[in-house]
Amino acid sequence: MTTAVDIVIPTLNTGASLACTLAALPAHPDLGFSTTICDGGSRDDTVAIAQRSGAAVVEAAPGRGGQLASGAAAGRAPWLLFLHADTRLQSGAAKVIARFVQSDDGKAGYFRLRFDAEEAGARRVERLAAWRCRTFGLPYGDQGLLISRPHYQRVGGFRPLPLMEDVDLVRRIGRDNLVPLDADALTSAARYRRDGWLLRPLRNLTCLTLYFAGVPPRTLRRLYGR
Repeated sequence: MTTAVDIVIPTLNTGASLACTLAALPAHPDLGFSTTICDGGSRDDTVAIAQRSGAAVVEAAPGRGGQLASGAAAGRAPWLLFLHADTRLQSGAAKVIARFVQSDDGKAGYFRLRFDAEEAGARRVERLAAWRCRTFGLPYGDQGLLISRPHYQRVGGFRPLPLMEDVDLVRRIGRDNLVPLDADALTSAARYRRDGWLLRPLRNLTCLTLYFAGVPPRTLRRLYGR
């Protein structure tokens, strides 16, 4: 008997990366995957790419938290896999997902962060992300999130936040209920190359610190943007 998994991907003008992400989606004989693209009003070929792939497309107001919530609500599968449009799951992910959903021990899982870059800065940020997850239980959205629908609903799901929607959710899931999955999530390095392998992490850390200090996500969005 196959287990159904809804893959939810938020998009906004992500045509440059979406086709590769969709092509890398997992397949496994014990799992039945369906894909929902929750689009925030793309003006490029994002929606056309999604439709050509056979994915369902849900329209939502722009804002990743609200888009993810809309995409999750559109499906009925007992498991949810949230991915970013520029994140590609690597070899072995399907087997890892299958083992995880079959164990169903009330946990949520996330993947190892990897960048599609050869720079030393990329390896440094990957190590920082692994330390952050190990020490604080704070995986970010570009590491994916695999969670049962009952668990997702029990903790309240994604909130319609313009920023920090991933941190908000994993904090409610709780560090003890988060499990690192033994597979890589290969993520675009474009923003780090644009902003710098040192400045971008410092910006993210500052944003996270202000969020924990109580600065509202809407204010952070105005200060830092996406």
